[in-house]
Amino acid sequence: MNLFDVYPINPINIVRGQGSLVYDNHDTEYLDMYGGHAVISIGHTHPHYVKRLEDQLHKLGFYSNSIEIPIQKELAQKLGKVSGKEDYQLFLCNSGAEANENALKLASFYNGKKKVIAFSKSFHGRTSLAVAVTDNPKIVAPINETDNVIFLPWADEAALEEAFQNNEISSVIIEGIQGVGGIQVAPEGFLQKIRSLCDQYNAVFIADSVQCGYGRTGKFFSHDFAGVDADIYSMAKGMGNGFPVGGIIISPKIQPAYGMLGTTFGGNHLACAAGLAVLETIEQDNLLQNAAEVGGYLIKELNKLEQVKEVRGRGLMIGIELPEELAHARKELLNKHHIFTGEAKPNVIRLLPALNLTKAHADRFLEAFVNVLNQ
Repeated sequence: MNLFDVYPINPINIVRGQGSLVYDNHDTEYLDMYGGHAVISIGHTHPHYVKRLEDQLHKLGFYSNSIEIPIQKELAQKLGKVSGKEDYQLFLCNSGAEANENALKLASFYNGKKKVIAFSKSFHGRTSLAVAVTDNPKIVAPINETDNVIFLPWADEAALEEAFQNNEISSVIIEGIQGVGGIQVAPEGFLQKIRSLCDQYNAVFIADSVQCGYGRTGKFFSHDFAGVDADIYSMAKGMGNGFPVGGIIISPKIQPAYGMLGTTFGGNHLACAAGLAVLETIEQDNLLQNAAEVGGYLIKELNKLEQVKEVRGRGLMIGIELPEELAHARKELLNKHHIFTGEAKPNVIRLLPALNLTKAHADRFLEAFVNVLNQ
């Protein structure tokens, strides 16, 4: 049997990692400035993370949500404390797409409406509802198409108001910083406008924080920069540092009912151990502050480079837009300098490293990047 060939892959076999460094089967060292799509939040094989998972595995790896699972409550309490959303409720699942599916479904349960507002260049996942609110027709199968989604231009307040006036809106879903869309930061005033209109029309504000959350920007949720609270925050990626964990946190105004949501694997014992290890490390090692400081340093230094058209982002979620003639830079970084980065489109490099990235590793990237630009 062959693998179903849907991924364009680099011919590199990474076999081990430590912190922000990974090594292939020839023991070649690579600097990881991408964290496997923003997943590695506290570094590869972090000792506390490994011990947390190992200790839990020796006790119990899994049982279903038909029993009491105290470690779920422990995770919810820690998440509330670290995120500052202590009065919210946690529902655990397995991925970002699943988190957004549950968020959209829950919003519709709450107000009985169907229409969803999403935005140009959005990416919310590949499952049924999540891909329906994703602005990429290439990955939307005919069965996913629905008239219930209204796509609006990014950050267009007039279009947003008009959509609310002319439709029964169930929810608005928005990334605080678009990832796949090219590291586009949602203006604070626009997020505040969404909050105001959702309040006015009894719609649900869904803050997709799958990539831009969990401390990556220097605040726990990137939407927090706007000084407003969403009704539902979706999470995954950095939540488990590589272990499949996802979830939504839900405003107290939305009440649960038995059977409303459900999952087999979500919130299992190992997933919760991974989630706790991440939050404990974020808290103990002041990683929100580190993300803000090292990310700010990178952004400042990148803005000094004449060849760079624009630097976008916050903290350690950074997009570097280059002229089209420098679209090869990402491959050069990987093949010649052994540095992993991401891509939003051929000439936008995405940086999504671990939140404990050191200044020394940031400098290593900058030196290599300048070399690529000047060769």
